[in-house]
Amino acid sequence: MKLEIGEARYFQDEPIPAGTRLAGWSALVHAFDLKAPVRHFSCISEKYVRGTRRREGRWEIYDKRFLLEDTLANHLSFALRHENINLLVLKRLFDAVDPSELAAFISATPNGAVTRRAWFFYEILTGERLNLEDAPVVKAVDALDPKLYFTDEGKFSARHRVWDNLLGTGQFCPVIRRTEKLEQFIEMDLSEKAAGTIGRTGGNIVARAASFLLLADSRASFEIEGERPKTDRLQRWGRAVLEAGKRPLNQTEIYRLHRILIGDDRFTEIGYRSEGVFLGERDINNDPLPEFIGAKHSDVAALMNGLNECNNRLRPSDIDAVLQAAIIAFGFVYIHPLADGNGRLHRCLIHHVLAERKFTPPGMVFPVSSVMLDRIDEYRRTLQSHSGPLMEFIEWRPLPSKNVEVTNDTADLYRYFDCTDEAEFLYSCVARTVDYDLPKEILYLKGNDEALRGIMNAIEMPDRLAQDLVMHIRQNKGKLSQKRRNGIFEKLTDGEVSEAEAIIQAAFEDYDAEFGEVA
Repeated sequence: MKLEIGEARYFQDEPIPAGTRLAGWSALVHAFDLKAPVRHFSCISEKYVRGTRRREGRWEIYDKRFLLEDTLANHLSFALRHENINLLVLKRLFDAVDPSELAAFISATPNGAVTRRAWFFYEILTGERLNLEDAPVVKAVDALDPKLYFTDEGKFSARHRVWDNLLGTGQFCPVIRRTEKLEQFIEMDLSEKAAGTIGRTGGNIVARAASFLLLADSRASFEIEGERPKTDRLQRWGRAVLEAGKRPLNQTEIYRLHRILIGDDRFTEIGYRSEGVFLGERDINNDPLPEFIGAKHSDVAALMNGLNECNNRLRPSDIDAVLQAAIIAFGFVYIHPLADGNGRLHRCLIHHVLAERKFTPPGMVFPVSSVMLDRIDEYRRTLQSHSGPLMEFIEWRPLPSKNVEVTNDTADLYRYFDCTDEAEFLYSCVARTVDYDLPKEILYLKGNDEALRGIMNAIEMPDRLAQDLVMHIRQNKGKLSQKRRNGIFEKLTDGEVSEAEAIIQAAFEDYDAEFGEVA
């Protein structure tokens, strides 16, 4: 099938490098006017390129030796051989092309690895069957190259002679590329490191550290949304987070968590929403100015079923637990299935997966929300780098209710996405909790206990007053302030104050040496 590529000068608002022609996904999207963002652009130069390819801004420029005739077969083959997989573009392409054209492409080289992969992807993503006999008995090929992508162990598709090693199904299927950063995080074996930290610590301190970290995570998760909930609501949500992973992830569990989160359901519907949802601002008339629009409410149930099936597929697999958590949590927040509470439930799902996969020690919650709050700009950039490009392909109109209504077919925009950046960000948050937050909390509690014992042995005073003394001396860089000295601690002698300061300094010596601070 001949394609009309033409002498395009721009592609998705980016100028095409001079002396080049669109190739691969970019050429296919341009030729068929596919409604899908291309994250990595490709073109082929009319000249030689040192090293066969070079990076120029968002463009990957290939050497003239890659020049090809503008046909569906050539550009699809180029994309599957040389570019990152783009399941969204593939699905939109398959919807736009006459199935007989694809059947002819596959029949031309029925033993070819690329044609069998294309055939496999067509039937997986569309749910339709091409009018072709099963593939001849040849060596099977992987749907995704395990050297380039994180993959499932795979199940064999005899019809295509392809190993289905995708991380999901045709209903919901993100991909994660193998990057040096992710490989390094996995090699750190953070789960084992956390278990070692816990194993070297007494049970009482571990329990208290777990309680403090849980509270910090719960509070931070609300603060990210700009909320300061009452103590009872915060504690209720904390208990829900602590139960993460104890029940299967399904619609019933999501509804249960949503009810705990919302509490008062008089003004917010519990469960999957029955109308549109958007993130953004409003104009002077209170009309919506969306930065991102969630999936159409009529698509939510099917998308969430796909997400849950994906989780069921990954749970018994060898896929790294943090990668699975990134897929499920970010997939959830992009779908945005609830009327309110999507962000907090998205972060709760991280805990669900990590606990269910036994990545976190029993009874412990890694305070990833606290890290996300500390890195809020990076967190938002990670979300927006995915959601922002989708907005160009979402058609909507404002409603009299001041909500939005999506008017085109957008379900695929939420089914297929590259989750690599999200996985890197989440892993960096988990790494900080294991390398910094967990040992810091444990070492602080050890120092605090030692300081209290020393003070109680040296000075007769109530426990509460001794704790206040430790707090005030720590807050004032190791010295009791004159204000406190003349206030609640006026009965202490100068010698007792000096002794208390020395006891506290010695008790927190390891903590201060490790973390370089005085609280």
